[in-house]
Amino acid sequence: MKSLTIAGRTFNSRLFIGTGKFGSHDIMRQAIESSGSELVTVALRRVDLDKEPENDPLISKLDQDKIVIVPNTSGARTAEEAVRIARLARAAGGFDWIKLELTPNLHHLLPDPIETLKATEILVKEGFIVMPYMNADPVLAKRLEEAGAAVVMPLAAPIGTNLGLRNKDMIQIIIDNSQVPVVVDAGLGMPSHVAEAIEMGADFVLINTAIAAAANPVKMANAFAKAIAAAEEAMEAGPRAPQSAASASSPLTGFLWSK
Repeated sequence: MKSLTIAGRTFNSRLFIGTGKFGSHDIMRQAIESSGSELVTVALRRVDLDKEPENDPLISKLDQDKIVIVPNTSGARTAEEAVRIARLARAAGGFDWIKLELTPNLHHLLPDPIETLKATEILVKEGFIVMPYMNADPVLAKRLEEAGAAVVMPLAAPIGTNLGLRNKDMIQIIIDNSQVPVVVDAGLGMPSHVAEAIEMGADFVLINTAIAAAANPVKMANAFAKAIAAAEEAMEAGPRAPQSAASASSPLTGFLWSK
């Protein structure tokens, strides 16, 4: 398994996990442990800002010595709102990593590209490690990279749909041209989806609903981890490139007429 780095932090697991929708904080903790994930995202509105992080019911379930906790700006509709949430996260808990989510339309929850870029530029200047959630737009990915984003996070499909890699062609262009890690985020519903993303060359994947909403989140988290490990091993093995014509694996002529 290849280690990868974001902002100087090395990760051995390519699986990031969102902490929403779990039936309980204990099930969330067990699923994260089962997955081996070393980075989780947390909606700041689910954190009690009046308590120290170690006393918060959610944060206290996470081992901060092993896991990077990344508050997200879920619920923000504008750059101004997202920046305010990021500053609150830093002031309340000392969090410098932030996942930008700017979704003005509550029906489709697609990210606003203009406001996302604007917020990225502001927060990078303030010293945040910015992880912007974005549409699968190769031009925007490059602009976010140039603005100082630590990663780019194109969506595979709309949040929570579990539809898989519906934006595969555009994500492939982003992967091929990115100089920062690519995290495929949102819409991945099955372990086969994350395996495909890793085989395409994605550096990481982020899963929430597909794990949290499963009948057995702990088992599902482990299944996602195994799928990533299998895809990594397959790529390290050097897979044969696809061919346009059939090629027999055994001789088709000669042996029937040999003497």
